[in-house]
Amino acid sequence: MLLSSFTYLFYGRQMAEDSGSELLARGMEPWQEMLMENQELYQERQKGEQPSEAGAARIEPLQKGSPLNHGMEQPEPPGEGRHAQEKGEKLGQGDTPSQETADPTQQLQTGISRAGPPEQEVTPKGQDLGPTLNHPVLEGDGNTSRGEEMPRVFQRGAKEEAEPPEEGRREEALMGELSELVQQVVKRSSWWERHGIDDSVIALNFLILPAGFLCLQSNNALLFLLGIFILGIVHHTVTVKGSHLASHNALTESKSWGKVWAIFFLEVCSAFTAEQAYYNHVKLHHGYTNVIRLGDSSTWKLPFLNRYVYMFIAPIAIPILTPLVALGLLKDVELKTALRTLCCMFLGLYSHYWLLVNVSGFQSVQSALICMLITRSLLAHPYIHVNIFQHIGLPVFSADKKPKRIHLMSLGVLNLPRNALLDWSFGHSIISCHVEHHLFPNLSDNMCLKIKPIVSQYLKKKKLPYNEDSYMSRLQLFLHRYEELMVNAPPITELVGIQ
Repeated sequence: MLLSSFTYLFYGRQMAEDSGSELLARGMEPWQEMLMENQELYQERQKGEQPSEAGAARIEPLQKGSPLNHGMEQPEPPGEGRHAQEKGEKLGQGDTPSQETADPTQQLQTGISRAGPPEQEVTPKGQDLGPTLNHPVLEGDGNTSRGEEMPRVFQRGAKEEAEPPEEGRREEALMGELSELVQQVVKRSSWWERHGIDDSVIALNFLILPAGFLCLQSNNALLFLLGIFILGIVHHTVTVKGSHLASHNALTESKSWGKVWAIFFLEVCSAFTAEQAYYNHVKLHHGYTNVIRLGDSSTWKLPFLNRYVYMFIAPIAIPILTPLVALGLLKDVELKTALRTLCCMFLGLYSHYWLLVNVSGFQSVQSALICMLITRSLLAHPYIHVNIFQHIGLPVFSADKKPKRIHLMSLGVLNLPRNALLDWSFGHSIISCHVEHHLFPNLSDNMCLKIKPIVSQYLKKKKLPYNEDSYMSRLQLFLHRYEELMVNAPPITELVGIQ
């Protein structure tokens, strides 16, 4: 998804993963596969039994100590899991992302973060550094698929501490219990609820698109402004809501179609590269939410801009910077992928210009380009604001001190109140159900809204944080504490006794 496009000029990125597909061969949907395993594992633990073979294989690394955090999986030797099966994003399984999900070593090579965790970095030999959409899709917690062996990117010393087994089981039991509650809701939901409603919202935007171009023909100022408004709403619904759902494969239950929609929404409509958007949003942001220099939303910060320029003027430049950033990132991908991205970007931008000239009747290139800029930046201000409001200013953690997944997401994510315009254009999972989205990222906007009462009640019952605040309250906070939140490095939170 295009969640940090205008600052990618300052942060390059490389990635490398290959994967296959196993869920389709099993004939099961991703959420069914994961939730069945979560439920089985949770019930076995409640009975005091040893986990099943599949569960034990997944838990064993969590109890052996970790290169990044208490409970993180110990990576397997490099070179053995290159063609592991693609599993898809799973609902809330596990606690921490795997190494391959967001390789900090690759980050340091290209500048997404200038410093990494204190462990020794080792780049696997023979690792392909070209971004691709055919990498393992993240599970609900940012892990790669089970059975996939990750390259060793960090090595700890001999004093590596093992996580207390009881604490690890207790934290996993919380996530397993919540996943079981969500499973019951998902199983009772129809395809229409799981995908149909959000697909229909996006389809309706395409249906009203001709009306927007026709309104721009009018000499009436109100009709002309209506046309600008329609084109702006359609653009942001397609490029934000559509791209976001496509990057999580939440538009369809087919992995193949999911990749097609990701390329369409991200490259044709948003003029960005699908591979880099997937890596930075799904793998880093979701895999390491609020972990310093990994998924801490630092790519949104531009310290050289003052608060008023950043909050109210800079967002207008997003439509210009986005394709320029994408062009700069194409050097990191294979030639055929770069050619595909160039063709898709040109198709999307030229189609917009052609319709303005030939349907709306713009007489000059300059006027058509100005109209494109206005419509593509219509909701750029709330887009920037929402993305910083919901993570920055909340607790951040070092890679070796981060809490378990359910604590990480409840502490580091915030929900905003429902807003009809933003809910339609950006989606519930970005606005009012962001906590739910981070816990279960493969669910559609409508399903995040449906499980919201369950998640909020469960977290409050277990006395875990459930952050909520208003848009205006966060805006005032950021204007008042801009230097602290957006310029200076935030202090790392030490979770004493939370586990």
